[in-house]
Amino acid sequence: MPRNATPLDSFDHAILDVISTDGRIAVTDLARRIGLSKSPTQARLKRLEAEGYVLGYHALLDPIRLGRSHVAFVEVRLSSTNEKALSEFNRAVRNVPEVEQCHMIAGNFDYLLKVRTADIERYRQVMAERLSTLPHVASTSTYVAMEAVKEGHF
Repeated sequence: MPRNATPLDSFDHAILDVISTDGRIAVTDLARRIGLSKSPTQARLKRLEAEGYVLGYHALLDPIRLGRSHVAFVEVRLSSTNEKALSEFNRAVRNVPEVEQCHMIAGNFDYLLKVRTADIERYRQVMAERLSTLPHVASTSTYVAMEAVKEGHF
């Protein structure tokens, strides 16, 4: 639990469940769905936002309609994992728009990237011109996704 945060009860969890799939829901509809009146629901939602349980709201875009249907997962091994090398890699990878996600991994490689492009040809170009030239990259391994079975919320 975050510092200075109120423990969550079943109503708080219900609010978070609903807004995780419908962030634009009206407070009156949210209140009806969780079984509280509007005022306490609105107060709880504001508290959840203020305490950092809700980090923000965004639109979920369709990558296929946007021409980014090709998904590849890339294992990245760095030549060095000292703090300077990690910071330099982290800073640089944030500037690659095709990288949708980047996770530091405890295992046989250092980072796992989720990369979205239009097709395999564009992926190959991104790999050659951007990913392989990131600071301290020693090697990569690519795994192409054939189908997304589950994506999204937790």
